[in-house]
Amino acid sequence: MTPETVTTLAHQAMYVSMVLAAPLLLVALVVGLLVSLFQAATQINETTLSFIPKLIAILITLVIAGPWMLTTMLDYMRHMLTSVPSLAS
Repeated sequence: MTPETVTTLAHQAMYVSMVLAAPLLLVALVVGLLVSLFQAATQINETTLSFIPKLIAILITLVIAGPWMLTTMLDYMRHMLTSVPSLAS
């Protein structure tokens, strides 16, 4: 296995992990920003007020984007497992 092959495999793994994590992180960021604006406007400082909406939004995002995320991960793993014989030689 050449260094270029290892670099390519690492690049693909990082790309897939970033693509899979992006929807959840973006939703958490947007919901956190909206809750922070609400807390600043009303001067309510409650820690659960920021945690619960993020949790609910992430769960909804997982329900909506879950099949796509699963398909993406399965395609990546299928590609990796079918390329093992060519990588070993």
